[in-house]
Amino acid sequence: MSTEPEPTEDAQDTEPETPDAAAEGGTPESGTVAETGSDDAGAAAGPVADALTGEGGEGGEATEETAGAEGDGAAKLSEAEAELAAQRVERERIERRKAERKAPVESGTKLSGTAAELLAAVRAVESGEKPVATAFREPEPAPRRPAAEPRPQPVSAQPVTSPSAAAPETVGAVRRVLTDGGAPDTLAPQVAAALGEGADELLRADPWQLLRVGGVRPEQADGFARALLGADCGPADERRVRAVTVWLLEQAALAGHTALDLPALVAALGRQAVPDPEAAVQDTVAEGEALLFQDALEQSAVPDRQAEEAEDEERPVRVLVGLERYALAEESLADGLARLVNSVPKEDGSAADWEGAAASAEGSAAELIRAVAGHGLVLHTGAEASLAEPAALLRAAHGLGLRAWAAAHTPLGRARFAALTARAAAQAGSPADSSGPPESAGPGVATVAGLLAGAEGPGRDRDGALDLDLLVVLDAPQLDVETAALVSESLPDGARLVLAGDPAVLWSAGPGRVFADLLAARACPQVASRRPDPGPLGELVSGVGIGELNQVEAPGKEVVIVPVRDAGEAVHRTVQLVADSVPRAIGIPAEETQVITPGHGGAAGTRALNTALKERLNPGPGRFGGFDPGDRIAYSPAPGRTLPGRVEKADDDGLHLSCGGETVVVPRERVEQTVRHGWALTAHQAVGCRWSAAVVVLPGDAVQSLSRPWVYTAFGRADRHLSVVHGVEQALPKAVAEVPAKTRTTRLPALLGAQVPAAG
Repeated sequence: MSTEPEPTEDAQDTEPETPDAAAEGGTPESGTVAETGSDDAGAAAGPVADALTGEGGEGGEATEETAGAEGDGAAKLSEAEAELAAQRVERERIERRKAERKAPVESGTKLSGTAAELLAAVRAVESGEKPVATAFREPEPAPRRPAAEPRPQPVSAQPVTSPSAAAPETVGAVRRVLTDGGAPDTLAPQVAAALGEGADELLRADPWQLLRVGGVRPEQADGFARALLGADCGPADERRVRAVTVWLLEQAALAGHTALDLPALVAALGRQAVPDPEAAVQDTVAEGEALLFQDALEQSAVPDRQAEEAEDEERPVRVLVGLERYALAEESLADGLARLVNSVPKEDGSAADWEGAAASAEGSAAELIRAVAGHGLVLHTGAEASLAEPAALLRAAHGLGLRAWAAAHTPLGRARFAALTARAAAQAGSPADSSGPPESAGPGVATVAGLLAGAEGPGRDRDGALDLDLLVVLDAPQLDVETAALVSESLPDGARLVLAGDPAVLWSAGPGRVFADLLAARACPQVASRRPDPGPLGELVSGVGIGELNQVEAPGKEVVIVPVRDAGEAVHRTVQLVADSVPRAIGIPAEETQVITPGHGGAAGTRALNTALKERLNPGPGRFGGFDPGDRIAYSPAPGRTLPGRVEKADDDGLHLSCGGETVVVPRERVEQTVRHGWALTAHQAVGCRWSAAVVVLPGDAVQSLSRPWVYTAFGRADRHLSVVHGVEQALPKAVAEVPAKTRTTRLPALLGAQVPAAG
């Protein structure tokens, strides 16, 4: 690695203006949520996520990126809206299907104390032995819908009214309640969308329902409640304890957890001044706002002495509490994966044909083809160079007559993989068409969102399943439990699913750690690529992956370290690198260079860097919501999704963007909530994409955000050149060596273990 000489041209250093809270999707008083320097919404939850588990989360950037992504009014279904509509239909089907399961789980006899009493009460209610009023002294929850229905059909792109758009009179009524309670009336549309019809009456009767709006914290809701209720409210108010319990579970989901251990939730409730945390959990479960689970512990998680004492007794369990939304998704995912693992794939091609295809492949690609030949679910791990192996698998499967498709996380990832398959096909002398519709053209490539929404891919058959035989999901670590559940439930019987990705990158924006859980469960064949990423960049990133920050030889300035003393200098040098040094010394233009920084806030966060980079690279008045033609942007069409792109123009229809070669029109009223400048991104936003050059900015205030997965992800976004604006001194090698991925509490391993034997 070398040190970059002082550039000859100075960049203008522009201090960013702090946007108001309404523009950031939170309350004006919740700056700690909207303005945090963290890389994701899980960390944006800040002390809450840390208090729950003892360490921060890596959840999605929902607070920063997608507050208000659902929009108002009638509009034609975009790809993202079609995806959300398809997910709503699928979730309703999953809920109805889960309602048919009435048998309680028979375990947990080893529990004692509060956990045992809570579990016994829940079982008594479920079995009908006791009415809820006797068990919990609360009214009985409404019964779930018993009917099941077939898989959903694709959603057509027709004008619809967004279900989150509240009527103007409802918004007006909510605004009056907010004003009476001293809360910002700008929250009215969000409150009305969250609470639905009669939101004003519900909010006046239960002011803590304000916590359902992203960015609002308990102390703010407490002040609102005191203004409305006066002396009639206090910390022990049953409305407050239920709302705070649900809020804590939602904050845990932002941090990546699908459920929380009961003791952790009880402790967190105590820190929120709830007088009786155990009763608060009972109350919330009785009201149907949370669910209680018990999962058997692995023997390795139990101390040796306890394991010896329990050798002839029932295995110990842990009690978890979670929101129904993620519980249903995780159970549906486990069912879908178990169906694939336990089923025999379709006999497409003889064993000799599969073996012939494997014999013609190289190295790990041959192992992958052999594994897929006889199994419905296969995991493939490797870095960027390993993508050649799924490409070889798709070509082989297509040659055997299978309807084979790949799905990437982002349009840029889709384009890169399509180009890879086209080059490989050209070298092999066979035709290839990445769009994929003609059967003779070759395997197709889509995005996961487009595939599920029906906007891309092969469409669905009469049963509502995807009309394919083999699906390879790239960027698999980016699958959260809800998206993964939709994928698994959408596959027909006998289909093959390959989850491929780099396990060292940051986990999904949404709750869960699907890929990591499956790797740990060893429930299906796993093929690890032996293809290393080439060159000094490959050597550097590979070292980070195993906890070593190595000095690498970079004769072509592939890796450059730029020391800085403070955040102001970091912004100054970053602009110089993008606008002058990298184009002049490396030959990579500014439009092919991506800046990556740990967070949105702070003196060297995405806001400050984007302000300075716009002034240097594309100055303009920003007449359309702060944007001008030519601006680089980050578009968030749905929670947890970020699409890098560029502004093409603006007119009465809205802001016209080009994202991954696709034209997107964002209505004027949605621009402020869903579009941000994108010269600088966070590492979470950049996952699934690569650029010719990357400038990774590490200001001094970023120390707490650094971890090995973060550094690995940020450094790995560069194809040809990496500049590191380094202001954290020894914190960088320490983070690489000592700060692994932060844990997430999930139920998928236990659910899979009950249905699928370990593959060994």
